[in-house]
Amino acid sequence: MVERSKIRVVIAKPGLDGHDRGAKVVARALRDAGFEVIYTGIRQTPEQIVETVIQEDAAVLGLSILSGAHMVLIPKVLRLLEERGLRINEDVVVFAGGIIPPDDAEELKKMGVAEVFGPGTPLSKVIEFIDESVKRLKRFREAS
Repeated sequence: MVERSKIRVVIAKPGLDGHDRGAKVVARALRDAGFEVIYTGIRQTPEQIVETVIQEDAAVLGLSILSGAHMVLIPKVLRLLEERGLRINEDVVVFAGGIIPPDDAEELKKMGVAEVFGPGTPLSKVIEFIDESVKRLKRFREAS
């Protein structure tokens, strides 16, 4: 297992959604589990989020969306990451959480989102997901 303290996770709230309790709960749980967590705060643009991922050299990006704009904002973040030279699921793992209908969740997964967590997901499931996902990232495969 990759040492959690070596894993940087950015938790971001894209768009105009101002409800951030869930994102803060996830960020705190990840921090308490030993990950290095950067929480961007609310109302971030996709460009700001991608810049944070790059500046922080994050291995994981968690996007929390409750506004219904997930099919616009998440694909834009994915596109911008790739435009900046980050390969989804090779350089950075992207997951999403919030109110995302199952059909949309499947479509987002086809685009490269590794997992979509809905309300009520146990925090232990998110932690396990990150532990398993980062093993496949190029930077951690090469280090072992």
